Amino acid sequence: MEPIVFAYLGIGIMVGLAGIGSAFGCSMAGNASVGAMKKNSDAFGNYLMLTALPGSQGLYGFAGYFLLSGFGLLTNDITWLKAAAVFGAGLALGLVAMLSAIRQGQVCANGIAAVGSGYDVAGKTLILAVFPELYAIIALAATYLIGSAVA
Repeated sequence: MEPIVFAYLGIGIMVGLAGIGSAFGCSMAGNASVGAMKKNSDAFGNYLMLTALPGSQGLYGFAGYFLLSGFGLLTNDITWLKAAAVFGAGLALGLVAMLSAIRQGQVCANGIAAVGSGYDVAGKTLILAVFPELYAIIALAATYLIGSAVA
């Protein structure tokens, strides 16, 4: 296997896992939104905001690709050390973003259910849902630092 193939495996894992997590997180929140609209259809804006939130981790996986390619790492003459760094950064960001999005979707789904039951907790749910996302942001920052260290 060539080092560039190993590096692109890491990129694929990063983008794929982050996207899978966002799809799961948004689906959980979306399912909760559909159920909540049966009780309180007037709060659709709150449901929409909380349903979309777990989608950001998929964007972080995509942004990680641009960060790593921006350092000029993804070339045919990449070394095994640099390829391993790209693979490791991709694996780390992919896993963290996936789990973060799923758990954030669960927080959002609980808040959506509460809003549907008549509680005014959309803003507070948004604040609480940011905490799982923080770790995906940290993983994206680590991806940048890894890329800059080996470039």
